Amino acid sequence: MEIVKDSSVLQVILQRRSIRKYAKDEIPEDHITHLIEVLRWAPSAGNCQPWHFYLVKNQQMKYALAQAAFGQDFIAQAPVVFVICAIPKRSAARYGKRGETLYVYQDTAAAVQNLLLTATGYGYGSCWVGAFDEFRVSKVLQLPIQQRPVAVVPIGKPAEQVHPPARLRKENTFTLLD
Repeated sequence: MEIVKDSSVLQVILQRRSIRKYAKDEIPEDHITHLIEVLRWAPSAGNCQPWHFYLVKNQQMKYALAQAAFGQDFIAQAPVVFVICAIPKRSAARYGKRGETLYVYQDTAAAVQNLLLTATGYGYGSCWVGAFDEFRVSKVLQLPIQQRPVAVVPIGKPAEQVHPPARLRKENTFTLLD
């Protein structure tokens, strides 16, 4: 199979950047609906769907999330912030310890990637934030004990242009086994 160089999916993957400055523009509700849907439709081991998603628009909560993320204030600048939570016991019910300690996080990572790429496709910027105090995020959102926050993702129109970061050479990241 040959990769089509003008594939819109490939273009979106190559255009995606971590954005840390956002314009004040609101995100239309139909776009938010699509962002929610792409989270729900992420692949998951055994279709367990071991996640719960939070959409935060409230400015005080966004600020509290930014503080829980060690002062990453750009989180509060975005018009919307998604918080992706894993539910390890949902994966464990089918796959035991491996589901609880691995599959649940692979599955939620797939959901985050869907969100990032869809946001990019709409022309929005986003940033996958994993550096935060889990207890503080849980407290801000009043999460049930079975939910573990694994990603905070602010989304909005970018107010900065970010150049592509350096990548390791293919020879350092890929092995072909014939």
